Amino acid sequence: MNDRYTKTAILLHWLIALGIFTMFGLGWFMGELPKEAPAQMSYDLFNMGVYTWDLAKEASPRAFYFNLHKSIGVTILALIVIRILWRISHKPPALPAAIKAWENKLSKGTHHLLYLLMFAMPVSGLIMAVSSKYGVKWFGMKLIPGIDSEMLRDVFHEVHEIVGIILFLLVVLHLVGALKHKLIDKDDIMKRMLP
Repeated sequence: MNDRYTKTAILLHWLIALGIFTMFGLGWFMGELPKEAPAQMSYDLFNMGVYTWDLAKEASPRAFYFNLHKSIGVTILALIVIRILWRISHKPPALPAAIKAWENKLSKGTHHLLYLLMFAMPVSGLIMAVSSKYGVKWFGMKLIPGIDSEMLRDVFHEVHEIVGIILFLLVVLHLVGALKHKLIDKDDIMKRMLP
C-alpha cells in the first residue's frame, strides 16, 4: 500500500500553499495602499528591495497590486481545479491505523472544507472583480471585461472577506494538526506530503 501522496499532488499542494500565503500577505498589504497616489512605470515589489517589476505603462500602486492580486488569484484557481480533479482521480493514502477515530473525522472534514474554501475564495474574488468596471487582467492581458455592478461587487466583496477569514483559520488549524503529528505524536504523517 502506498503511504505517500503522488508527486503531482505534492507539487500542487505546495504551489497552492505558497499562493495562498502570498495572497494573504498581498491582501493585507493592499488594504493599506492609499487611494490616490502617483502612477509609476516600475514597482519595488512590497517595498522590500528584492525585486523590481517594470510595467509597459504607468499604473497607480493600487491598480498595480490589485491587478497582481487578481492575476495570482486566477492562477491559483486554475491550480485548485487541477488539484481537485487530481484528487478525484487519485485516491489519497490512507491514514495510519493508529490515528484515533475523532482525528480521522476531523482530518477528513478539514480537508473537505479546505477544498471548498480554496475554490470559493478565488471564485468570489473573480466575481467581485468582474462586477467592477475594471474587470480582470491576467498579468496584463485582458481576460474578462467588467460589468460595473456596484451591488454585485459589494456582495462578493463581503463574501470574499468572510471566506478569507474562515480559510485563514482553517489553514492555521491544518498547520497546528501537522505540527501536532510531527512534534507530539512523532509519527510520519507529514512525510506523506513532503517532496
